[in-house]
Amino acid sequence: MLKEFKKFILRGNMIDLAVGIIIGTAFTALVNSLVNDVIMPVLSLLTNKIDFTNLFISLDGTHYDTLQKAIDEEAAVIKYGSFISGMLSFVIMAFVVFMMVKVINKIRKPEPIIITTKQCPYCFSDVNIAATRCPFCTSDLVE
Repeated sequence: MLKEFKKFILRGNMIDLAVGIIIGTAFTALVNSLVNDVIMPVLSLLTNKIDFTNLFISLDGTHYDTLQKAIDEEAAVIKYGSFISGMLSFVIMAFVVFMMVKVINKIRKPEPIIITTKQCPYCFSDVNIAATRCPFCTSDLVE
């Protein structure tokens, strides 16, 4: 059983998955920091510090000055401001990730495509580029 577990845990896919999760966690922390520490303060200045989280509707018909007072009174409330705030945060984070991926794709050089096959002009099968005769139709491929 120990040998099976060792074989399972050391499979290439498992190691790749672990590395992906670790890098994903670090990337999430980076994006969260960028959004919360850089973008949100600038956005807060541009929107005059609008706080959506305190927007709510009380379902019992009573008017409460703040969301906390409604919660303290155990009133049923729809916290639509939290939803708006969550949507804005999602859109900002999605945009930041999009921009980061664009930058990473520009930096990373594409791997050269190595052509290893050619098409037989007679039967249109893919054959090895060094082949002199098609293995499918036996036509001569030397030109």
